[in-house]
Amino acid sequence: MGASTRKTWGLGALGAGVALSLAVAGIAWAQDMMPAPKGASVKITSPADGAKVRSPFKVKMSVSGIAIEPAGPPKAGTGHHHLIIDGGPEKEGTAVPADGSHLHFGKGQTEAELNLNPGKHTITAQFADGVHRSYGAALSHTITVTVEY
Repeated sequence: MGASTRKTWGLGALGAGVALSLAVAGIAWAQDMMPAPKGASVKITSPADGAKVRSPFKVKMSVSGIAIEPAGPPKAGTGHHHLIIDGGPEKEGTAVPADGSHLHFGKGQTEAELNLNPGKHTITAQFADGVHRSYGAALSHTITVTVEY
């Protein structure tokens, strides 16, 4: 994906469409998960770990050694981003949940605007395949931010 797109998220903003697409995807592509390419990595490039931010704030994500593709039939060497708010990476091969703290970027987006309550929060970037199955801790990156008033 050349151009990045933005989404604004609050913790309760995840739509029912993602839940439905996860259910359909699980039925449509019940195949073994393809492994991530060796040496692939995921990174939250902004904000920096330990940053003090004010809501709303922008989160930027990047990958290396693996391609970003929209959700759909799994393809080797591809996937898309998810952000997990105040939680760690999902176990490899498990579907990233569709709830208010697991944000899905199935169109291949590489940035988002978050609106979090004041206080300390962890943000985990989790890369997953076309049907939202996690590549596990190896393709995740967690930072901590402090949201100020």
